[in-house]
Amino acid sequence: ARAYAELFAGLRVDPAQVLSTTFEANHEELVIVRDIDVMSLCEHHLLPFRGSAHIGYIPGPDGRITGLSKLARLVEVFARRPQVQERLTSQVADLLMSKLAPRGVVVVLECEHMCMAMRGIQKSGAQTITSAVRGILQTDSKSRAEAMALIIPR
Repeated sequence: ARAYAELFAGLRVDPAQVLSTTFEANHEELVIVRDIDVMSLCEHHLLPFRGSAHIGYIPGPDGRITGLSKLARLVEVFARRPQVQERLTSQVADLLMSKLAPRGVVVVLECEHMCMAMRGIQKSGAQTITSAVRGILQTDSKSRAEAMALIIPR
């Protein structure tokens, strides 16, 4: 029972509280945190999926930012519950938009799903990549391209 309490600890946390503190930075350019470790359990099979989250945002006109660790903590809160990768990606992006009021947000998750590796097709190593793009990063192709190039350099 303690293991499930730990694995699903995000169900007992209000994700909005993670972003309750912001800082005046007068920063109006892109902020990106890459390679945030993600571990969650697929809500369909209760098997793990694991990978990396990459988050970028352009602060709003007030130039306020959140702590970099808060971005990782937000991913953790949403991941520590029965989850699907697509929803997890969107939940992070949507909460960042609503709480920080940035000009734009991009969230990319790259994960391997044990439900695909251990059962059914049994193909380990396959990566599922999801993205959620909001605001100016969705509407301005130049800004989106810059963010994606920094998030996933090729």
